[in-house]
Amino acid sequence: MNVLIDSRTIHNAVVRAAREVSERYRDKPVLLVGVLTGSFVFTADFCREMTIPCEVAFMSASSYGNSDVSSGDVKIKLDLDRDLTKYHVIVLEDIIDTGNTLSRLAACLSRRSPLSLEVITLLDKPSRREADFEPDRSLFTIPDLFVVGYGLDYAEKYRALPFIAVM
Repeated sequence: MNVLIDSRTIHNAVVRAAREVSERYRDKPVLLVGVLTGSFVFTADFCREMTIPCEVAFMSASSYGNSDVSSGDVKIKLDLDRDLTKYHVIVLEDIIDTGNTLSRLAACLSRRSPLSLEVITLLDKPSRREADFEPDRSLFTIPDLFVVGYGLDYAEKYRALPFIAVM
């Protein structure tokens, strides 16, 4: 296993992004939406670095099932139970590769008429993109590598690593 992005570099990027979001949404109602399971570490760290009050919720959506290849059929396994018309919604995702899951999830959330909708991803693999979807912000763009750590797993292992590593 080789370290691709060390913990200090991740921390600095998360702090920068959270502070910029805090400035942009000062005095506005913000709902951070973490996409489970991989984004739980990113969402927690991002929330702690926000300098404005915000609420946090989680969704679970997948197009992978029990495979390592996207089926393209997105299933929402855990949904939000809030009226999004009262919030600026910021979706926090661990990694975007094909874009299938996030494009459908963003469309679903957009239909609920939030005050605004933004997608921030920790990692982006644009070389794997199938859907016409780009996040509003990517903290890191990576090549087509299988990575673990900082919430990302291999067979539910390695999520607790404080860095991003290549298997």
